Amino acid sequence: MHVAHLSLTDFRSYASVELGLEPGVTAFVGPNGQGKTNLVEALGYVATQSSHRVATDTPLVRRGASRAIVRCAVHRDDRRALIELEINPGRASRARLNRSPVSRPRDVIGLLRTVLFAPEDLALAKGDPSERRRFLDDLLVARTPRFAGVRADYDRVLKQRSALLRTAAQARRGARSARRAESDSGFAAAGAGDVTSTLEVWDAHLARHGAELLQARLELVDALRPLAAAAYAGLAPASEPASLAYRSTLSTGVDVAEDEIPGERGSSETQTLSTDLGKTLEERLRERLLEVRAAELERGVTLIGPHRDDLILGIGDMPARGYASHGESWSFALALRLAAYDLLRAEGGDPVLILDDVFAELDSQRRRRLAEIVAPAEQVLITAAVPDDVPAELAGARFDVAEGRVTRVR
Repeated sequence: MHVAHLSLTDFRSYASVELGLEPGVTAFVGPNGQGKTNLVEALGYVATQSSHRVATDTPLVRRGASRAIVRCAVHRDDRRALIELEINPGRASRARLNRSPVSRPRDVIGLLRTVLFAPEDLALAKGDPSERRRFLDDLLVARTPRFAGVRADYDRVLKQRSALLRTAAQARRGARSARRAESDSGFAAAGAGDVTSTLEVWDAHLARHGAELLQARLELVDALRPLAAAAYAGLAPASEPASLAYRSTLSTGVDVAEDEIPGERGSSETQTLSTDLGKTLEERLRERLLEVRAAELERGVTLIGPHRDDLILGIGDMPARGYASHGESWSFALALRLAAYDLLRAEGGDPVLILDDVFAELDSQRRRRLAEIVAPAEQVLITAAVPDDVPAELAGARFDVAEGRVTRVR
């Protein structure tokens, strides 16, 4: 798989740009702040319909413009696809495939598959659980595009259920602060039943979508585990072995903070959840939601579900987060991306590899090792501040990026 052409209109800093691309290595070189990352970010957006830099679409549209358009031609074996995304902040985005509209933008997910390495990847090892959950879910969608719908359904139900819990918690706090015993009793007798009845409906929806997402994550972690361990060993041969484990709220207490570092690190706590006690994941989720209902009504948040799970990274007997050195953390982050690349490649051809200003962050050993690993890929796109940041093993085509212009170096 490779991108043959990229066209941008009012995307980030570009009013308009047209780029012809080829298989092999292509480097975009120029000083920081000139728009190199904007180019590869656009391709990442086509692949995932999200940005690795910002949480919303608004910053993707050039200042003064009302919309942005990203168009790319993708070649995969003997197939060709022209993908166009129209980004409309505050309104629904639109998509076209081979110049024909599609009903939903997510219907074009999977036509372009990318694996992106970026300085932000350090958060995979050092950041909050949300960073690792996003890594897993983005990879799920890349492998099986229908999980974009599963994730969207889960997020929608979670939002509705959490809004109901917040309303109930606020009502309870208001009743207590008023210190009126009769009003408090009235809420408990009249309002609580209504809330409980409605929660049972949302519990069923959350358990159904959450079980599907959780099962897919567990299977994905099982597939990634040997690949990540091997990639880490190659990047940091002197380090202790790396390990992956999935930590689920189905097997932990409800008082776990988002940034807590769990104490057990040796194995996946949820590898057998789907068969434990003969119950399905959906049944387990519904049971756990019932167990914590009082705490949820008190705190006004949904405490159980994949949105509070974590991917635990271990080095030897210790968690990477909080204990790994800077070099070890970088190696683990790179190992996760390399594992994702190996998994996607084994299941259907090389994804496009994007290395966004990562070589400047690495020491010479890790730089050389990463370059050797990615060099055989069908297409590698690199951004770098200076030509010397591009390893010799990745010599290829080059574009200079400066003052809003992208120029091919002959």
